[in-house]
Amino acid sequence: MKLSQFGYDLPEDRIAQYPAENRDESKLMVLHKKTGEIEHKMFKDVIDYFNEDDIFVMNDTKVFPARLYGNKEKTGARIEVFLLRELNPETKLWDVLVDPARKIRIGNKLYFGDDESLVAEVIDNTTSRGRTLRFLYDGSYEEFRQALKDLGETPLPKELNREVEPEDEERFQTIFAKKEGAVAAPVAGLHFSKHLLKRLEIKGVKMATVTMHIGLGTFAPVEVEDLSKHKMDSEQAFITEETCAAVNEALDNKRNVCAVGTTTMRTLESAVSSNGRLNTFDEWTNKFIFPPYDFSIANSMITNFHPAKSTLMMQAAAFAGYDLLKKAYDVALKEDYKFSTYGDAMLIID
Repeated sequence: MKLSQFGYDLPEDRIAQYPAENRDESKLMVLHKKTGEIEHKMFKDVIDYFNEDDIFVMNDTKVFPARLYGNKEKTGARIEVFLLRELNPETKLWDVLVDPARKIRIGNKLYFGDDESLVAEVIDNTTSRGRTLRFLYDGSYEEFRQALKDLGETPLPKELNREVEPEDEERFQTIFAKKEGAVAAPVAGLHFSKHLLKRLEIKGVKMATVTMHIGLGTFAPVEVEDLSKHKMDSEQAFITEETCAAVNEALDNKRNVCAVGTTTMRTLESAVSSNGRLNTFDEWTNKFIFPPYDFSIANSMITNFHPAKSTLMMQAAAFAGYDLLKKAYDVALKEDYKFSTYGDAMLIID
């Protein structure tokens, strides 16, 4: 397929600036793949589409405060540094994005904090905005990571076009976030409340987790018209034996397996055995899913309404079917659904 097929016009006022007051009370569009039917619900109604021994698979990654602001040596110019990936804990090397990039060259030093207690040196250029930094810090590794947390802020997407507010620290995490390492939340999971999880448990619906530490791969723009030529940046993912056993049991018993979010789906599809079952996983994956694609594990999926020409939208189209997804987005625009990180949700089922 072509990049241009995933374009659409999204008015700015349709990008949700804030989350719903209650996590599970955002809108939910339900897409039925077999019939093409579209239903309009609230997210907490998702429970009505699943039964005992069906299973939800969530991404339990935890967002860290990845956006820092420093000052360039000599000029004092304010530079945004977005932490992407820790390359080496011992030498404190990180892949980052910098803005404005034109001012940052190899050898430059950046100073962070009012007391300039944290210093980083630019040691490599990786992309037009990408740099490798070596942080110069004399304390222990634990103290260094704490310094990053103290100086960093919640990495809200730039498309929200607002300052970070205190509530974002909590609302930009899923309630099941455990393993720190992501620079963005797995947004489909943001809709789940403790109350909804308890209702699902009482109904007998099972839960399992995978981990994908969301990084640049998920959000890097596609810059080629021929999608087969796009290369995803790798992201680290993990699947435990416990999750494999739970998912494979559901598959063996022909129960529904619901992938909560595109990152969960990519993780599952990165670990499929030759007989169509789930394997354990502890690797980096650059799997890029776009139409047409045959999915092996999940037969339902929860996702948000994504930006035009994004890999997230492409993956949703691969699962729903391109024509049905485009129809759904047209309906969402007419029916006042909210888009992006804090926006409304979509359940895609057979």
